[in-house]
Amino acid sequence: MGLFDKIKSIFTSEEQEKKSEEQDTPTEVSESDDATDDSDLETIETIDQEKVEEPLSKEEVKSLEDEVAVTSDETVKQVDKPEVEGLHSSEESNTAETSDEPQRKTQTFSEVEASARAEAEQYKEGLKKSRRSFTRRLNELFSNFRYEDEEFFEELEDLLIESDVGFEATMYISEVMRYEAKVENIRSMKDAERVLVRTMVDLYGDTNPDYVEFNENSTGLTVLLFVGVNGVGKTTTIAKMAHQYIKAGKKVMLAAGDTFRAGAIEQLHVWGERVGAEVISSQQGGDPAAVVYDGLEQAKKNGADVLMIDTAGRLQNKKNLMNELEKMKRVVSREVPDAPHETLLVLDATTGQNALNQAKIFKDTTDVTGIVLTKMDGTAKGGIVLAIGKELGIPVKFVGLGETMEDLHKFDTEKFAYGLFRDLLEQTV
Repeated sequence: MGLFDKIKSIFTSEEQEKKSEEQDTPTEVSESDDATDDSDLETIETIDQEKVEEPLSKEEVKSLEDEVAVTSDETVKQVDKPEVEGLHSSEESNTAETSDEPQRKTQTFSEVEASARAEAEQYKEGLKKSRRSFTRRLNELFSNFRYEDEEFFEELEDLLIESDVGFEATMYISEVMRYEAKVENIRSMKDAERVLVRTMVDLYGDTNPDYVEFNENSTGLTVLLFVGVNGVGKTTTIAKMAHQYIKAGKKVMLAAGDTFRAGAIEQLHVWGERVGAEVISSQQGGDPAAVVYDGLEQAKKNGADVLMIDTAGRLQNKKNLMNELEKMKRVVSREVPDAPHETLLVLDATTGQNALNQAKIFKDTTDVTGIVLTKMDGTAKGGIVLAIGKELGIPVKFVGLGETMEDLHKFDTEKFAYGLFRDLLEQTV
């Protein structure tokens, strides 16, 4: 099943739930049934009372007295037997635990389900600007849909490029649309929109798999290296991720490897104090590799779970940047085997094509394992994810959907595509 079919089924099920909620009315318990049950109980009680009130014969009385005597003897014997200490209470507690266990599982499942719904809602809200802009522009374009008019397809390509979808993804989508228009005999605006949405959603699924592993060291120190140009939200991203780790009970330390930008060290110290993470730093202009070494030593000494390393983002001299990052990586891998576990490139989604160009440079400069897209809530162009996936093949691992500490999310292709195309799905499904 393609990503489009998955999202379509989600949307369809949501619509069905809404309809069923509107149609369903609470079923009242019939009072006549209750009355019948009560009358039956009264009848049974009356019969029992009648039986008790019947006079007993002498033989029956004698037999009853003998039974009572035997029962009393057995009771005395049972009391005399020593009871194994704790056995009864243990059985009772086990029974209680067993009865509580399904309830705990249900609550846990409900909590997970509620969390997933909340995250889906955050994707929907965070992508609102992109969704509304893209839907409006597509509706305007498709209102003049002409399946045999080359000008229409050229306008579609312009729209996709302007939405930061990227050249390769745009050409692919355009070719699919041309093919479908001729072979499948698409004639209506609604059919054309459906083909476009299906093609784009499935392309999101192809370029960004459902599950992308985030590498962490389960038995020791996890080292994360953050790269990116100045101003993309790199330091803020480090703080948000540190906050989430600390919230999960992890001990986090930060290393101020950007020793060149004025104010970078102070900024990281401010964020460290806010989230509760110790910051290792040097004077401005110091050796970044030396800071990284100190950070690793302190992290191991203090039993930290995670060390996050900030780096400089100078693209003016690509060779110097590459040498600096490679030196830092050598220090990290020497002190912690298999580290850094992730090298995350932070990109500002609002910069569009510039972000794509930055990604190409950093890909050539160092081994980027994943991308963090910040400020997705501030752009009307949501196509950058497609461009990155199609042209670079680097997975998006985190996405920023707001300004609070909780608004950094692990990237979910399904939730992202649904949040971006929900309005169009409503029109075409």
